[in-house]
Amino acid sequence: MSKTETSETPEQRDNVGSAGARLSTAPREETGIGGPTLGVVGWIRWFWRQLTSMRVALILLFLLSLGAVPGSLIPQTSADELKVADFKKAHETLTPLYEKLQFFDVYSSVWFSAIYILLFVSLIGCIVPRSWQFVGQLRSRPPGAPKRLDRLPAYTTWRTGAEPEQVHEAALTLLKGRRFRAHTAGDAIAAEKGYLREAGNLAFHVALIVMLVAFAWGQLFKSEGGKLVVEGDGFSNTLTQYDDFKSGSQFGIDELEPFSFKLDAFDGTYEKSGPQRGTPRTFEAKVSYSQGGTDKKAVIRVNEPLEVGDSKVYLIAHGYAPVVTVKDGRGKTVFHGAVPLLPIDNNITSTGAIKVMDGYRDKKGEKEQLGFQAFFVPTFAGAGSGTMFSQFPALDFPVMALTGFHGDLGVDSGLPQNVYQLDKSHMKQFTDASRNKLAKRLLPGETMRLPDGAGSITFEKDIKEWASFQISQQPGNGLALAGAIAAIAGLTGSLFIQRRRVWVRAVRGEDGVTVVEMAGLGRSESAKLPEELGDLAVALTAQAPPTTQADPDALPEPAEDPAEDPAPSGEADK
Repeated sequence: MSKTETSETPEQRDNVGSAGARLSTAPREETGIGGPTLGVVGWIRWFWRQLTSMRVALILLFLLSLGAVPGSLIPQTSADELKVADFKKAHETLTPLYEKLQFFDVYSSVWFSAIYILLFVSLIGCIVPRSWQFVGQLRSRPPGAPKRLDRLPAYTTWRTGAEPEQVHEAALTLLKGRRFRAHTAGDAIAAEKGYLREAGNLAFHVALIVMLVAFAWGQLFKSEGGKLVVEGDGFSNTLTQYDDFKSGSQFGIDELEPFSFKLDAFDGTYEKSGPQRGTPRTFEAKVSYSQGGTDKKAVIRVNEPLEVGDSKVYLIAHGYAPVVTVKDGRGKTVFHGAVPLLPIDNNITSTGAIKVMDGYRDKKGEKEQLGFQAFFVPTFAGAGSGTMFSQFPALDFPVMALTGFHGDLGVDSGLPQNVYQLDKSHMKQFTDASRNKLAKRLLPGETMRLPDGAGSITFEKDIKEWASFQISQQPGNGLALAGAIAAIAGLTGSLFIQRRRVWVRAVRGEDGVTVVEMAGLGRSESAKLPEELGDLAVALTAQAPPTTQADPDALPEPAEDPAEDPAPSGEADK
């Protein structure tokens, strides 16, 4: 990012005087040392000039980027509290230091907010005065020509039989036809072009402010939550329905968009052969949703969310939910339903837990809880090797391995618990008659009997699929996109458009022949300026042709096709 642009060199200012002034709105930074002692107002002005300088802006931008590093490497409370808790347990020495430095809440920390606000103020402090200066430049006319045009970077001259007034009139018409802002200034024509360069530079900085505002707005008023939905189940956009939910500090729960949807079916197809075997080809969730009493159907795909009002529903993950039935020793069904399992690889090898929390009684009639560790593969492989894994993500040969436990699941302690993990600290594993731990692989429709008449668990033939959705409201996204597009457009203009001035002077010489001088001055050195000046000179010679007495080195003979050889005159880049 460039906060200001380097002005013309002191040598150029000495050579061209006011002709090179106001080519940019960039403030000149004072580097002098010494002078009178500053008072309170003087120090305030000095601090403000430093804050709005390019040097400080770059330092602030670097500090902002540097401050985002711990936010990327260290778990953040706003993103995942469980990961933060695990990190604190694993790093007991570092945790007190990180808490004091607010490394677990980087983006809402005092020091990150201070850098952010200072950068914001710095940009505004630079843009406002430069914008007024630019408006003033647009309303003013290009400055008059310096006395010595031959000292400018691009210069050419020739002698012609045309009158000076005719040359000036032809030059004025030519320059205006080339979209220069031109007028007669004293004994010369002054013209300027390329104002969009400075406009692009200002637009780029304004766009940065817009993106900063959009980022702050989005962080303060956003909401984002996740929900895993099994085929046939639904979701209502209320806080209690979310599996996890986070929002900005200014977001109110009553701002949640009122809608609901049901996952009718999930369709997933995969490449069956070749080097991309197993790669998803179809990945879509068919849903029925309701908003304001109107029922509609939609298909949600990756990067094609369902938009309901200000909310967007994204499809982010998929897996399988085998249907199981658990019965006690008397044959009473104590659990029946689909159990979502979490994938651990690209072939959807999945793990999870089946928990029977209520309704089960052991052979003595006492209440007890059951838990089963489940390991599921949609396409079984690994028979005979002691391990099992999936070799394809589709349901070609589903197998589920179960290990049973009984005792206390710990769900009544009031502490949060992961539904996909089994807390075995207060549980015992079932064993068979030979005192071997009970574990079994099941095909769809098969049943594992628990020892001593403790009951059974059946892997039903019905295997459902689940989809995980992210429901988010991001109010600043549109503004951020507009700012990014404007920043790219402004940066393109500031890099590829050159602001330049051209002067044409025609005066009668001592011998009565008109001497024409053309010179150009650019915002920065560029080979295009001499080329453009040469092209203008060739075009002007059509109205003011060189005399036969002209110095043969002053202006080269034009090419047969001027469009093919728009070279400047002999001293075009003096």
